[in-house]
Amino acid sequence: MVAPGPRALQDILESQQAKDALRFITCGSVDDGKSTLIGRLLFESKAIFDDQLQSLARDSRQYGTQGECLDLALLVDGLQAEREQGITIDVAYRFFSTDRRRFIVADTPGHEQYTRNMATGASTADLAVVLIDARKGVLVQTRRHSRIVAMMGIRHVVLAINKMDMVGFNEGVYNAIVADYRGFANDLGFSSIHAIPLSGLTGDNVLNPSAQTPWYSGPPLMAYLDTVVVQQDQSRALFRMPVQWVNRPHLDFRGVCGRIAAGVIRPGDIVRVLPSGVQSRVKTVLAGFTEVTQARSGDAVTLTLEDEVDVGRGDVLVAMQAPPEVADQFEARLLWMTDHPLSAGRQYLMKMGYREVTASVTEIKYREDVNTGAHLAAKTLDMNDIATVNLATSAPLVFEPYSVNRTLGGFILMDKLTLNTVGAGMIAFALRRASNIHWQALEINQLARAQQKHQTPRCIWFTGLSGSGKSTIANLLEKRLLIEGKHTYLLDGDNVRHGLNRDLGFTEADRIENIRRVAEVAKLMVDAGLIVLVSFISPFRSERRMARGLFAEGEFLEVFVDTPLAECERRDQKGLYAKARRGDLKNFTGIDSPYERPEAPEIHLNAGFDSPEVCVDSVLKRLI
Repeated sequence: MVAPGPRALQDILESQQAKDALRFITCGSVDDGKSTLIGRLLFESKAIFDDQLQSLARDSRQYGTQGECLDLALLVDGLQAEREQGITIDVAYRFFSTDRRRFIVADTPGHEQYTRNMATGASTADLAVVLIDARKGVLVQTRRHSRIVAMMGIRHVVLAINKMDMVGFNEGVYNAIVADYRGFANDLGFSSIHAIPLSGLTGDNVLNPSAQTPWYSGPPLMAYLDTVVVQQDQSRALFRMPVQWVNRPHLDFRGVCGRIAAGVIRPGDIVRVLPSGVQSRVKTVLAGFTEVTQARSGDAVTLTLEDEVDVGRGDVLVAMQAPPEVADQFEARLLWMTDHPLSAGRQYLMKMGYREVTASVTEIKYREDVNTGAHLAAKTLDMNDIATVNLATSAPLVFEPYSVNRTLGGFILMDKLTLNTVGAGMIAFALRRASNIHWQALEINQLARAQQKHQTPRCIWFTGLSGSGKSTIANLLEKRLLIEGKHTYLLDGDNVRHGLNRDLGFTEADRIENIRRVAEVAKLMVDAGLIVLVSFISPFRSERRMARGLFAEGEFLEVFVDTPLAECERRDQKGLYAKARRGDLKNFTGIDSPYERPEAPEIHLNAGFDSPEVCVDSVLKRLI
């Protein structure tokens, strides 16, 4: 195909814009032929230019697996590593069209290691083409991808039984695979599952019906994709628009920018800003620089309002009638996407639309068995686990269930330090509406309590290895403060585990909950006007950051009691290190459980060399 000139290209673009669009993904297990099938679709639909064909011929000779023939998978596998290994690693998006429809297809990886990339491709798709190698049948990764497809809200599946040429186009093999898959997928909630026997390599039942399958009377893949109805008309829903940006180029213009997630908006419509709840009327609707009479779901617009209301990034403009809920606790389904396990209580950044808040999983209700869908008890989640969890956020969020609105119901979790995406979730419903519980104003506050005690309330947080001297130094410091007339309390790790935290063990999840509880208690004590000394190993930076975040600026002092591991072992009168090294004591910090050194503590004590008295003097100097 020869590339068109500028004017012809403009005509093509305008004609394409008028067509209906279908976004779909190909997914399934490793080597099921996803990239080859997409390459065949591109080739058969004449979506490849002459220079691409020449490049494909060169690449096929160097990287191909089809001898002297073109390796159509290379049209999609663009990364060097993909071509060398013959696998798909990243999501590859390709575009093609027929006379009736435009297509955006995402080729997603089959390897379990890259399941997160498959989920990314599924998050915006309307239909999934699930490939199954006719020689292998339904595999674990086929089931995992199908569950993720259902989780992401895709309701229409094409079951592509690929490589039928490798089994002699055997009808019995095809029927057995279809029956196996339908039996597994019964509880996934798909609206339609359409099975097609095909071969991406030879083109059978891809563009045209195949003479090799006289027993199959359905349409080939391209004809089915061309006619299937999958999209719901979001323009009939009530208006929803997350605010991306407030555009203020000069004093005479203030526009609220965003992409409409549902419904239609027109000048004169009354809208409400959530979560604040203030109301205003739409003055103009702008598409680019042009005023329009209306805009609908999917359009990127700028709205000007008749009133100077407070609205900012992350807010949501909604229709006056039946607004979405606002809540800060949810039940959600979660796909865990990183090799570091999820532990309940750990804080992450949660991004939903254009809003970012701190969030934590408060409870893992159950994990799903990828093969059977059975609900399994779990305290942590490993990579690629799917679970139903309870979630709490630091601020109220405007939401609708994911089944109603993907934009207002879908979210991602990110590591607060690296900003890597670690999970993707879909909100099911609110556990508690944010408006139901309010902070009760009390007349006696922290300032009054502190003035009564003639002191500045603080949380002095001692962290270090077992045997580093934390408790010794904290105990001696409290004596010195008591002599000076200060009101204190010492929260020691061992002592607290006899009462408040006696139900917790020493797994990572239990350690996180251990610190969360103690941090909340310490905050209450600081609010009471006390100087609180906290002596806990607290091995993880994320939990120490969480504890710090509970306090006002200057209230929290992190004290790193830095003692070499060898010295800690030498001091160990209880023999705990020896037990840990023999394997008799599991999850012991410094041996088989990590200790993450503080990066910027307010006080760094060289407790391996300095005496406890010298260390206490150092802390007192910082307090004065």
